[in-house]
Parts: sequence; structure tokens; C-alpha cells
Amino acid sequence: MPKPNRNKIIYGIATAWLALGMLSTGAGQIIKMKEGQGALDMMVHLGYPEYLLTLLGVWKILGVVAVLMPARRLFVNLLKEWAYAGFFFAMSGAVFSHLASGDPMASTLPSLLLLALTVVSWYFSPVNRKKLFVEPGNKK
Repeated sequence: MPKPNRNKIIYGIATAWLALGMLSTGAGQIIKMKEGQGALDMMVHLGYPEYLLTLLGVWKILGVVAVLMPARRLFVNLLKEWAYAGFFFAMSGAVFSHLASGDPMASTLPSLLLLALTVVSWYFSPVNRKKLFVEPGNKK
């Protein structure tokens, strides 16, 4: 049995940690946990409305489903790209929100970690999963 190459291992580890992080914070946001990363007290402190928690939580969980789906169709690849973009925008927005509200740099570390995992997972994803369009003459 051939050994998986380095890129597949990096992709697998980064994607697993990304999925775990987004799933756990998304679930916490849906149930409106009071304390913790992305929780109610933090969102209120940053000046966001409470209902935004539910929306972000649902989007994160749907994003995890999309990122973990096997890529057999071009539409799934497009969903994956949207999920990665959504994760990138949500986490970079979280970093900016903390900095703009005067929070210490340490408060951005969880968001920076998830942002880094998003970039690493996307970068090391197999090339066939980044293909979004059908080339002329190819009916697949």
C-alpha cells in the first residue's frame, strides 16, 4: 500500500482541525452559549446583535458539511470554495472586530488559528477539488 504524500497528510490534519473548530464554535453559537469563543457575551461586547449568532452558527456547520463532502461534481467543488471563502471572511472579520474594539492581541488568537487552518486546508486541497469550471470539449 503506497504511503500518502506530504500534501495529503497536511490537508487531512488541517481540514480535520478546521472542521472540529468550526463545528464546535458553530454549535456553541446556535445554542447561544454565554461564554467562550464566538459566544453571546463576546458578540455583545463586540457590538453585534444576538441573532447574528444563530446565522453564523448555521453557516459554519453548513460550511463544514461542504468542506468534508467528497468532490465528485463541479457543483460540490463550488460549494467547497464558497465554504472556504465564508470561513476566511468570518475569521478575518472576527480578528478585525477584536482589534477595532480595542481588545488585546491575544483575543484574536483563536480566530487567527482558524483563519490559518482555513488557508492551509484550502491551499493543500487536491487540485481536482479546486477545479470549478468544465474545460471546452470535456463533458464532465
